[in-house]
Amino acid sequence: MGRSRYKQHEPWYPYLLTSSFVHGLPLFSKPEIVNFVIEAIKHHQYKNDLKVYAWCVMENHFHLIAEQEDLKTCMQSIKSYTAKQILDFLRSKNYQLYLKQLAFSRKRGKKESVFQVWQEGYHPKQISTEKILNQKINYVHFNPVKRGYVDKPEDWRYSSARDYLGGSGLLDIQRII
Repeated sequence: MGRSRYKQHEPWYPYLLTSSFVHGLPLFSKPEIVNFVIEAIKHHQYKNDLKVYAWCVMENHFHLIAEQEDLKTCMQSIKSYTAKQILDFLRSKNYQLYLKQLAFSRKRGKKESVFQVWQEGYHPKQISTEKILNQKINYVHFNPVKRGYVDKPEDWRYSSARDYLGGSGLLDIQRII
C-alpha cells in the first residue's frame, strides 16, 4: 500500500475508510464484482472481528465505517482478495478494455502483478465521537442520493441505510442509532 498521511492510531475507534478503483473505473456496475467485496467484508467480520457500522458501494469506490484492531491488514486482505477475483472475472468475460486499463495503471516498481485494480491506500479517518459517527454514517448513506441514483438512501441496494430503518441489508452491521 502507498504511503499516506492517514493512519490508524487508536484501534478502539471506528474509522471511515474509502477505497477506489484506479482511474475511477466503474467496475462496481457489475453486481458480481460488488459481491466479491461484500463476501470479503463478511469473511473479515466473522474471522477477524471486523465491526461494520455503515457501508456503501458506488460504481467506482466503496465506503466502510468499521472498527478492527488492525484495519491496515484487514483492508490489504480485502483489496488483495477482491483484486484477484475481479481480474479472474474480467478475464472470464473477456473484458479486454478493462484489463488493458488495469495493466496500464500498474505502478512501475510493482513486480508482483501485471495489473493494478485499486488505488493505493484506504484513507482511514478516525471517528472519535458519536456525533461525528452519525455525520459520517449520513455521509456514507447519502452518497447515492447526491449522485442522483436514488431519491432515498434506503433505496440503494448496496448500502447499510436499510439497516438503520429497521430493515436488513446485505451485511451485518453494528447499529448505533
